[in-house]
Amino acid sequence: MQNKFNMCPQCGSKKIEWRDGKKWLCPDCGFDLYCNVAAAVGIVLYDKEGNILFEVRAKEPRKGFLCLPGGFVDPDESAEDAVVRECREELGAEVHGTEFLCSFPNTYEYKNIEYKTCDIFFKTKLPAKYQNMEDFVKTLHREESEVVRFEIRRVQSLDDVNGLALAFGSAHKTLLKFLEEKDD
Repeated sequence: MQNKFNMCPQCGSKKIEWRDGKKWLCPDCGFDLYCNVAAAVGIVLYDKEGNILFEVRAKEPRKGFLCLPGGFVDPDESAEDAVVRECREELGAEVHGTEFLCSFPNTYEYKNIEYKTCDIFFKTKLPAKYQNMEDFVKTLHREESEVVRFEIRRVQSLDDVNGLALAFGSAHKTLLKFLEEKDD
C-alpha cells in the first residue's frame, strides 16, 4: 500500500508525485514532503521462569492481538525515556534497568495510512521485589484505551514464539532475538 495525496497541500496542484519510495514532490511549486520513518519502542519484561508480559491491544491496528508494552517516541524524547514513559502510561509501573535488545523495521497501518517504523526494543527483568510475574501483574493499572488486559506467556522456544498471536512482525523477531541472547 502506498499513501497517496490527491493534490499538493501547498499550491493545490493535482500533479503531486510519489518519488523514490520516500517523498512526495509537486512539479508545479516545488513542494516536497518526506515520508520519514517513525520511531517506536517496546519492552520485553521477563522473569527467571521464562515468562514474558504481553498486552492485548484495545484498538486498531491489530485490535485483540498480543503486543509487547510500548508505543511511539514523542518529539524531543529519547528511545530510553520513551520506553519508561510508555510503561508508566500503559502498565502504571516504573521500569528500571532497561537494556537495549534490538531494533527492526515494521509497518503500522492506521486509518488507511501506512506508517513505516523503526521499532526499538529493550529488555528488563521483573523487579526483584516481586516473587513472580503474577504478583507483578496484580499491581498494574492498564491504560484502558490501549490495553484490554495483560497476559503472561511462557516463551522458551521457537514453538512458543510461533504460537503467539502477535500484532506485529517486529515483536516476533524481537522474541527470537531475546531467546538467542538467552542461550548465549
